Amino acid sequence: MSETFYIKNMVCNRCIASVLDIFGKEDYTVESVELGKVSAAAGKKTNKSALDRKLKEKGFELIDNETETLVEQIKVKLISKIKSGETEHLFLSLAEEFNKTETALSKLFSKSEGMTLEKYTINLKIEKVKEYIQLGQLNFSEIAYSLNYKNSSHLARQFKTSTGMSMTEYKNLKSWNRKTLDKIV
Repeated sequence: MSETFYIKNMVCNRCIASVLDIFGKEDYTVESVELGKVSAAAGKKTNKSALDRKLKEKGFELIDNETETLVEQIKVKLISKIKSGETEHLFLSLAEEFNKTETALSKLFSKSEGMTLEKYTINLKIEKVKEYIQLGQLNFSEIAYSLNYKNSSHLARQFKTSTGMSMTEYKNLKSWNRKTLDKIV
């Protein structure tokens, strides 16, 4: 019989590969996997505490309460939406997906993470801007448009406030310092 595991900090394809490896070594048969979530059946040699320990060694964590699960699902959904460019009416769409009000989601997130949902989203967007700058395929106006900013000036102000430098200064650094998505909160 399959069990669903929610896993904190599982936010990218490399994370999925690492988690799948751990589940396999702990004798689980994985039936499905997506960011933050694994459905797997236990094997004869399965030891859940060993699984949890191995996950923690790699920077992941089994989530065992409803609030943490919801917060992790919000993070995964935000990351996915920002990666795919679905940033218009972001909080409204999240509220609809989780069948909660925007205020309820924001309060829940802030209480759990010590950071507002808006600040977390801005941090994700800033890391995406850094990625776009490093790739060099879009100019600043195109980057702003792709992340649904009103204009490139708004993005420029937010970037400078978050990083302490302008986007041009960041572009000219060439020794870029980006956070991985699981390290934002």
